[in-house]
Amino acid sequence: MPVKTMIESIRETLADEMARDERVMVIGEDVGQLGGVFRATEGLQTKFGADRVVDMPLAEGVIVGAGLGLAMSGMRPVVEIQFLGFGHQAFHQIGQQVARLRYRSAGRHSVPMVIRAPFGGGVRTPELHSDAFEAFYAHCPGLKVVAPATAHDAKGLLTAALETDDPVLFLEPLKGYRLQRDEVPEERYTVPIGKAQIVREGADVTVIAWSAATQLALAAAEELAASGVDVQVLDLRSLVPLDVEGVAAAVSTTGRAVVLHEAPLTGGFGAELAATIQQTCFYDLIAPVHRITAPDTPYPLAGVEDAYVPSQSRVVREIKALMEVAP
Repeated sequence: MPVKTMIESIRETLADEMARDERVMVIGEDVGQLGGVFRATEGLQTKFGADRVVDMPLAEGVIVGAGLGLAMSGMRPVVEIQFLGFGHQAFHQIGQQVARLRYRSAGRHSVPMVIRAPFGGGVRTPELHSDAFEAFYAHCPGLKVVAPATAHDAKGLLTAALETDDPVLFLEPLKGYRLQRDEVPEERYTVPIGKAQIVREGADVTVIAWSAATQLALAAAEELAASGVDVQVLDLRSLVPLDVEGVAAAVSTTGRAVVLHEAPLTGGFGAELAATIQQTCFYDLIAPVHRITAPDTPYPLAGVEDAYVPSQSRVVREIKALMEVAP
């Protein structure tokens, strides 16, 4: 089975799905001639033409709004927002239009579109580029939110997103674009949206993460194993819909839960998970639900990014502290 980077997996999946279904098209800033700022769409305009890979102006609201019109007209657009932090300029379209249209039209209209957006730290970006604002979008009823951690899941989740008739926000880890490499089958397959996956078994504590934080959790788990702490890692994969049963089952086996994400603490999606765990696993918990997050400050300049994004040493230290909490 070939090993691919996440960016290769995404690019090849887009090409396969465009060849399979002529309704699939790509729109966004620099997606055509340049092939995307990260080359996720490289070669697609040459292969499929400028009518299906469309370079748009630097106006995120216009890009998402055009995608909405295309989806309502029978196409299945893939809309690229260069960075999730720029999604603020399109939030009025995503939250008030895209996510609500099926409800607003009493089911007469659907919005089969995928909005791709990279996010997260570790690559020394300028201001507004790395912000992890996934919780904003999880709070928009009608919008699915997925965040793959591997190249394998990127292909499967993107394929599944393109099959659904509802809008999907597809979050891609900036740090993982080229660093994350794993086996990706050549054949077409889907990863179900709304289904978490245990990526490391463990008996002492459950760490719940998504996107690049999943790899951080796995690295910390390996380090902790040398200290006799057996860490289970649950890759959420999908924030909306949330796999409540999968989360509850994972936490119930260990009695300790840690939520790990790159977004700030207050109002982050970890708060939703903590509330869900409290409600579904209360009698199984032997310690409070713990969150390891970024601080409640704006994303810093590149030179101090390492002090902002959760690190492996911090994850190890805080899990060790949690293990000392008596039942």
